[in-house]
Amino acid sequence: MRHTDDESAANSSCSEFPEPLQKVGRRSFLASIAAFLLVAGQACRRSVQPLAEVTLVLIDQTWLDRTFQERRNLELEQFTKETGIRVKLLPAPEGAVETLDAWRSLLESGAKIPDVYAVDVIWPGILAENLLDLRTLVPAQEIARHFPELIANNTVNGKLLALPCLVDVGLLFYRTDLLRHYGYRTPPQTWQELETMATRIQAGERARGQKDFWGFVWEGASSEAVTCNALEWQVSEGGGPIIENNTVTVDNPKTRRALERAARWVGTISPPGVVTYKEWDAYNIWQAGQAAFMRNWATSHFGELIQGSITKDQFDIASLPRGRARIATTVGGRAYAVSRHSLYPREASMLVRFLCRPDTQLNRIRKIGGSPTIPELYSDPGMLATNPYFSTVLNTYRNDKVWRPSKETGKRYPALSRAYFMAVHEVLAGKKPAATALAYLQTELMQITGLNASAPGTRSGSRGKSAILRLRCTGSMVS
Repeated sequence: MRHTDDESAANSSCSEFPEPLQKVGRRSFLASIAAFLLVAGQACRRSVQPLAEVTLVLIDQTWLDRTFQERRNLELEQFTKETGIRVKLLPAPEGAVETLDAWRSLLESGAKIPDVYAVDVIWPGILAENLLDLRTLVPAQEIARHFPELIANNTVNGKLLALPCLVDVGLLFYRTDLLRHYGYRTPPQTWQELETMATRIQAGERARGQKDFWGFVWEGASSEAVTCNALEWQVSEGGGPIIENNTVTVDNPKTRRALERAARWVGTISPPGVVTYKEWDAYNIWQAGQAAFMRNWATSHFGELIQGSITKDQFDIASLPRGRARIATTVGGRAYAVSRHSLYPREASMLVRFLCRPDTQLNRIRKIGGSPTIPELYSDPGMLATNPYFSTVLNTYRNDKVWRPSKETGKRYPALSRAYFMAVHEVLAGKKPAATALAYLQTELMQITGLNASAPGTRSGSRGKSAILRLRCTGSMVS
């Protein structure tokens, strides 16, 4: 991490943060960070400092990209120039499972630092008990600037727990040059069209000598990545959004059909190893020029992340294909929250407001990409010139979004998602038929949520009960 000379001098009274803690194991990270923060908190926070001497601690987890790191350092330096408040950045573990575990461990232990946490769109309900209500710290007009759905998502029991800074949606990336070469004028409009086009382009490219070329890459690892993808498949086919009207909606013919279709892709138009892919795995194959189509997040196409064999004039993005019911795209994103244990809630809220305000979002997007959480920024002339994809992102968010049931389930969401992605992964990996996996999953989710326990057509058994006990003991979350 880069510090200015002034920052180094100002922070010399406190221990420096250890080298990237994310490189150690999951348990070691939690133990190390907890011990470090307790010592740092005692050494640096024995008494409340005057405003001019306040140093906040921010903990964040993002793409491990040098451009982003440099941009974030500049943002924090600008905040210090404006307020006189210094900020130390605490590195986070690389994995999202480890990240959420670390966040929960710190907050639930009552750690005085970090002061500000970056939180995933699915985390507010999980962390709610230890975050401050920002409505008492952020002016109402600033809150009203953001997409109302994002504010609603970050509101738990009437308390606004995080202010959004980034919105994300799942999109279809496609090779415009290859579509033209094979006679296609538009990207696939339906999942069936995607299968057809991917099969033809894959065969043609392999005949031209690209033996490792694939038609379609996506994220199939047994993780939250599969929850996001499978939710899109399920909803687009009409199978429901996992939980709807206090009812679990997974064991039905439409969801079964959606999973069976995705399972057909593995080893045909998608690599056999796609069942181990997370976002960067799919992106690496895409940017190497070895795929015709890719499902990934909107943030994957912005800024300086586009590099490798694919140039900007060789690809475009579109909404995901339509199923029999509709187009569906999972909502992702990030926000910033203030720990209720912070000794400097007012100063911490100032940092949150700075990181989420319009000009900061615009500057960040110009340098490293992303999609703003403030609707008016999508019509900014400079932004449209730099990012012509904004209209697609905005249209997709407004018309096709689907939310994971984290708000409905709160702390139970990690167990729910884990049960869901494990069941889906068993189908994708060919370990279980979709009908069997979904029947068991229905029982598991009803027990996790306590919803629809007597719904007709569902099956229960000892396997479902033992699975729930296992999930309650090991439940964790990826994003």
